[in-house]
Amino acid sequence: MRVGGDWLTHPGTQALCTALVAASYRALFVGGCVRNAILGEPVADVDLTTDARPEAVTKLAEAAGFKVVPTGIDHGTVTVIAGGKPHEVTTFRRDVETDGRRAVVAFSTLIEEDAQRRDLTMNALYADADGQVIDPLGGLPDTLARRVRFVGDPETRIREDYLRILRFFRFHAAYGDPTGGLDAEGLAACAALADGMTHVSRERIGAEMRKLLTAPDPAPAVAAMAQSGVLAHVLPGADTRALAPLVHLEGDLPPKWLRRLAVLGGEVEGLRLSRQEDADLGRIRDLLGAPHGSAPLGWLLGAELSEDTLLARAATLETPLPPHWRAEVTRGAAASFPVTAADLMPALQGPALGARLKALQDRWLRSDLRLDKPGLLQGSDD
Repeated sequence: MRVGGDWLTHPGTQALCTALVAASYRALFVGGCVRNAILGEPVADVDLTTDARPEAVTKLAEAAGFKVVPTGIDHGTVTVIAGGKPHEVTTFRRDVETDGRRAVVAFSTLIEEDAQRRDLTMNALYADADGQVIDPLGGLPDTLARRVRFVGDPETRIREDYLRILRFFRFHAAYGDPTGGLDAEGLAACAALADGMTHVSRERIGAEMRKLLTAPDPAPAVAAMAQSGVLAHVLPGADTRALAPLVHLEGDLPPKWLRRLAVLGGEVEGLRLSRQEDADLGRIRDLLGAPHGSAPLGWLLGAELSEDTLLARAATLETPLPPHWRAEVTRGAAASFPVTAADLMPALQGPALGARLKALQDRWLRSDLRLDKPGLLQGSDD
């Protein structure tokens, strides 16, 4: 099988491959770029692997006029900027020792050893500079069938790095056949070793959950996480029931991981959210059960967060979205509260002024932002 695309034919990419091959080294594409090209998915990052040691890669690349950055030199990785395009180039490796979090590696000259240390069969595929696929472990049939399976024994792969539990679910959500279900052997291993998630840092867990929840439809994978006991380690107290309805309601809207996290509920401390993410999530959750309509939410939260809240509310409460909800959100986001402090002064000052403004604002919200200044100032607060 042969793959192709702009990512492979880029002049800088081909020049880098030529520099390595001309020195009698191998230059092979590996991992995501090969997998995605086979599946017809967009290719973002271009990773290469080679039997050349990092110092040899550096020497050859610099001789060809490329910039080299020693991004992971201890693990055999340098980043080569060729033709303005970054390429991570990693020497073939084999694991010497693993502890569930990090690995001690040794360089290798064998592609088979490099493939054996990878997590999933669809990630253990290689391609040469002409795009010819090289499949040392027989992972191509799995990839073509969108079957997410561990390389070799699943429990062994997981014990090497417990983050692979989350990667198993995340890759199924992103690339798996939705009609085929999750690989039974892999799922059983994840369930048996779920306690190992305590070895994984919050940063790594949070990064994986972000990617998982931005898959087109993460609901089946997340449901399997809950059934296997993994979700309880990642998001204690989460409830998956509203996730599938939310995905349905989103339609062709871009997926947003924070909106999907909001309907799952649970304790998010283990995800290492940023301050802004934590604040936005709190605002969505706080207003899920509030009575405000689309326009008032637009004014309170802005267009983006109010849309998230309305979608999450409809999914959680199992209710339809309000009529013309997106147009109403836009109206609310553009609205201005018609009363200012100056309108109430000097008759009111200090706390009394603040209380009056708050009462008028509540009344304006209840009117669906319809009352103007005279109507607010002349009416009662009932």
